[in-house]
Amino acid sequence: MTRIGVIANTTKPLAAGVLARLERVARESGAALVVCDPTAGLLPSARRVDPGAFPGEIDLLLALGGDGTMLRAVRLLCGRDVPLLGVNLGSLGFLTSVTEDRLEETARRAIAGECDISLRATLEAELHRAGAPAGVYGALNDVVIGWGPTSRVVTLGLAVDGVAVGEFVCDGMIVSTPTGSTGHSLSAGGPIVSPEARVIVVNPICPHTLSHRPMVLPDEAVVTIECLKSSKEQIFVVDGQDHQPFSQGDRVMVRRSPHTLRFLRPRGFNHFEVLRQKLHWRGSSV
Repeated sequence: MTRIGVIANTTKPLAAGVLARLERVARESGAALVVCDPTAGLLPSARRVDPGAFPGEIDLLLALGGDGTMLRAVRLLCGRDVPLLGVNLGSLGFLTSVTEDRLEETARRAIAGECDISLRATLEAELHRAGAPAGVYGALNDVVIGWGPTSRVVTLGLAVDGVAVGEFVCDGMIVSTPTGSTGHSLSAGGPIVSPEARVIVVNPICPHTLSHRPMVLPDEAVVTIECLKSSKEQIFVVDGQDHQPFSQGDRVMVRRSPHTLRFLRPRGFNHFEVLRQKLHWRGSSV
């Protein structure tokens, strides 16, 4: 891998120093750095290309920041099969694989093709408004129906593979990938799912019936959510990036996307070690 794309959260205090270190690693490894966004301001030696051409100009993409930076990196790839490696420059980060103190070692191994690959499913969400298609969106983490200008609840209809599951009086609903299970869904009481599992999680937000609980479905399922009754305008959100209004009569169909992402991670990486650290899990004391 000789063409290394770089996207960084340039507002992080560590960003400038980390990018300078990456520049040295690339020079020593005979690799070229490629950028397409404000990262170029901290990497003057990198080749700059237009965002639309970026995925075709790189063999590997390094995302330096946190989960938000990883999600921006996924959007830049536009479904192209380019491996992605996340380096955490902050305190939280379920999507990133390494901390900045391991940058040099991991970058060299990634360039040499000596990292493990974790295949991550993505979602495809087809939005319908007034009975007509209004857009198709891709998600690594989740598709969320929620929020609004007041605290009033809405009624959402849920169907799986065309079969009605029920009507939910709630604040909204989350459809999550296994990768996204540690994001918004976890905050709403959803399960933690191994990121390579072949499932989809459907999680109502603050349902007004205690029997309504998160559901784990096979990833071949097609999940349909329709706004049946609402006194407010909700928001349809994909990965916290794309925002669209979601009003009474609107409908979204969510299914597994044909696009699978390749996350790179150091050999010996263990997802549960990350969970233990990030969630502060502790064993019981005797």
